[in-house]
Amino acid sequence: MAELTYDTLMTDNSHYASERARLENKVILDELERKKKARSMAVPTDDNRVKARLREIGEPITLFGERAADRRDRLIYVLSQINAARGDDTMHVDEESSSESDEEEEEFYSPGSLELLEARRRLAEYSLPRAQKRVAQQRLDSNMALGRIVDIRKRVFNEVKKFVNLGSQIGDERPISQVRFAPNNEILATGSWSGTVKLWNVPACTPIRSLRGHEDRVGGVAWHPQATLTQGKGLVNLASGAGEGNVNLWSLERSVGLDESPISVMKGHQDRVCRVAFHPSGNYVASASFDTTWRLWDVNTSKELLLQEGHSKEVYCVDFQIDGALAASGGLDAIGRVWDLRTGRTAMVLDGHVQSIFSIGFSPNGYQIATGAGDDTIRIWDMRSLKSLYTIPAHLSNVSDVRFFYANDLFFKPMSSPPSNDVDMDGADADKSNDTPPTDTATTLLEEWKYRSGLFFASAGYDGFVKLWSADDWQLLRTLSTDAGKVMSVDISSDGNLIASGTYNRNFQLFAPEDV
Repeated sequence: MAELTYDTLMTDNSHYASERARLENKVILDELERKKKARSMAVPTDDNRVKARLREIGEPITLFGERAADRRDRLIYVLSQINAARGDDTMHVDEESSSESDEEEEEFYSPGSLELLEARRRLAEYSLPRAQKRVAQQRLDSNMALGRIVDIRKRVFNEVKKFVNLGSQIGDERPISQVRFAPNNEILATGSWSGTVKLWNVPACTPIRSLRGHEDRVGGVAWHPQATLTQGKGLVNLASGAGEGNVNLWSLERSVGLDESPISVMKGHQDRVCRVAFHPSGNYVASASFDTTWRLWDVNTSKELLLQEGHSKEVYCVDFQIDGALAASGGLDAIGRVWDLRTGRTAMVLDGHVQSIFSIGFSPNGYQIATGAGDDTIRIWDMRSLKSLYTIPAHLSNVSDVRFFYANDLFFKPMSSPPSNDVDMDGADADKSNDTPPTDTATTLLEEWKYRSGLFFASAGYDGFVKLWSADDWQLLRTLSTDAGKVMSVDISSDGNLIASGTYNRNFQLFAPEDV
């Protein structure tokens, strides 16, 4: 299959090549236009007058089992057909209804910069081939034998059920608002209400650096997708947002006298920044704020590309889809919205929670979304059916964070024994062939590793618990107790071996399977 790109999409006319397809589209559009005009027609509501009008145009005044409302609908349909046949677009519309329809049809546009236009094009170029690969992988997964899927689920869920408390560490002098693992799973970033971002070695929980560039409480912390992997230490590796309304970009390089200075400070929000998220490409950062907007920033130029409105109250959380085509935002208006970054349009409205949405996260499958809210529930949404699939009564108090497990292929180890970080000693190469399974077995293990991505997720609640859930039947797998009354944040490492939580009592906890 040829790779799908922005250019091939623009030149691909296969969907409209046949004359039959064009005619079918024309019929559908004509029918929609007819219904649109029919809704604006002035038709009597009195049933006797409706019957008289039907008699005038030669139609039966009533049909078997037809009610008055159905009869009026039939009159509207017949009149619209007659007008369409005559080519008469002026359908005797009252002046009031005409003015109202004009107001309803008026579209609102906000001006955008050329930089935003170019960014939308680059986002399309980036997301299309990734979406194509994701869908191709999902088709392969759909052909997997049912028995094999059951075996994978059992293995993964048995590992999840073994998670226990590995340890706890005092992280700051004020509550820990968010915790996030670095892509290499060796560093944990914590943001606190003291305005400090701290980096920690894990699982040793020893401090590395303290980044003090904010004047108010830090609300969001996010790693560059390639930070600690291929991204240079002197480049942007980390983003943070805080109460003064700024979004800071940080490097991991130590410089004399500049140890705690951000690379860049992006200003624009008029109120507190609650959450930040890196786009999968690493070129953009999104920030959610109490000024009722979320914004998209260009990492390379540190400029604001998009100021997106759409919430009636404060925007609390934001996240990107794995393809990079969509962004989701949740607010204190109890509404979530999914945005198409390539066009700027709303792709879906997540309307179902009765209290504020505090967390939102895309599943690795690309079409499901989890939202955690102040009504103590987690809702699962499906973008294919544009509705809520399931409501989980998750916690006894606010659901503060929801995080899916994203498996990183870099940490896939096709070995019979658990992966080790120990340095190979002399003679280890001679035994390497004994640990490496045959090619077919390695391929099978890789397929299973890819399948487990998104198979479970974690939630944090103000009831003091971290809970692990299956992401296919939404059942509780494991409940992990913390040493605090409020768990502010949770995250899962991309190798699946560690879970971190940040709490209101200034601590962060690490959880791991008891046999690791």
